[in-house]
Amino acid sequence: MNKVLIITYYWPPSGGAGVQRWLKFSKYLPEFGWDPFILTVDPEYAAYPVTDYSLKDDLPSSLKVYSTPATNYFSIYKKDTSKIPSAGFANSIDNSLKGKVLRFIRGNFFLPDPRKGWNKYAFKKACDLIEDEDIRHIITTSPPHSTQLIGLKIKKKYPAIKWIADLRDPWTDIYYYKQFYPTFISKYIDLKLEESVLKKADKIITVGASLKNLFSLKVKEIENKTEVITNGYDADDFSGIIATRPLRFTITYVGTLSDIYPVDGFLNALHIFKEKGNEFILKFIGTLSQYQKDLIESKTADSNLEFIPYIDHDAAIKFMLQTSVLLLIIPDHQSNKSIITGKLFEYIASGKPIVCLGPADGDAAGIIRETGHGITFSYKDSKGISEYLSNLISDMSIIEKMSPIAYSRKELTRKIIPLLSDQN
Repeated sequence: MNKVLIITYYWPPSGGAGVQRWLKFSKYLPEFGWDPFILTVDPEYAAYPVTDYSLKDDLPSSLKVYSTPATNYFSIYKKDTSKIPSAGFANSIDNSLKGKVLRFIRGNFFLPDPRKGWNKYAFKKACDLIEDEDIRHIITTSPPHSTQLIGLKIKKKYPAIKWIADLRDPWTDIYYYKQFYPTFISKYIDLKLEESVLKKADKIITVGASLKNLFSLKVKEIENKTEVITNGYDADDFSGIIATRPLRFTITYVGTLSDIYPVDGFLNALHIFKEKGNEFILKFIGTLSQYQKDLIESKTADSNLEFIPYIDHDAAIKFMLQTSVLLLIIPDHQSNKSIITGKLFEYIASGKPIVCLGPADGDAAGIIRETGHGITFSYKDSKGISEYLSNLISDMSIIEKMSPIAYSRKELTRKIIPLLSDQN
């Protein structure tokens, strides 16, 4: 079969949506005639915000996975993984002097990010694999965006290599970028690194139309070589799990909830909802900042609340299938129209109705509208949210739907194949 080298920092036992994207693509690529080789960091040297050992069960026994050491610049956090920064800054941001100094150091002395301590090891191993296995196609996926610099270096050494850069999130426009206090010089350097990757990659993949537009506005000539391949769901993950309707009306949020996710309007909607005589339970499954937890507890009775810490992917799927409604919140930021959380597609696959809080003209809202799996509300539309929940509690059958095949991992993998073609 044709060979493709996939270079990814996040790989099982790391958890999170970024891991699942290429884990699932790698699972289905052989069905389309491509043999994936995975290059990742050795878990002993990695800095993972969360781990999920259940994802290892999804690795085909024939998949070739290679790992290397890395310099772990996060060793300052020692074994307290809750302190390792992750997308969204799930834990409350440390605004002490020490916390601010650490973020300043991260944003100005480790460009584009501290996980670049893996790059020199990964580059060497990638070159060995390219030469030993006669590999002519590589894919780099980020975040961490430092991984894209490995592809940039490989492309310089092997100009004939076809390089696809998969960017799952914005780079210098990510909504928490300013939390690192980048200086003018640091921002300039980072922008140049971003520009170099966008220009030199043979093909670029993004997860949504708005993100494609964001990158295309920065480097205009890349629009024609940029493709949108969203995240999705794997039907196998839902096999054997029966969807149920709980006796008590249940609203479930799965994932990270940091300070930048507005919940006030939704909590006010629940107050209105309860005043109408409706009973419910609100479940938060995952990592919450202390600020958000305190706010939710202050506005919701204990009898209506349940907090469940981070769980593995299999367990998360079960919770999605055993709820009445799923809650999705898009961070409140100027670039939030481009945010499409990976869990959205598993929410859709569950068939449960979705209440989304975010921009009505955003990419996530468009997908929900297209599939008919829920409604997107503005952050403060408490009345609209309450009315929608009231309609659902009276007739759940009006919303539960089948999963659209277009967002299955297998169908999405099919879209990668033309990009790998040497004639494309």
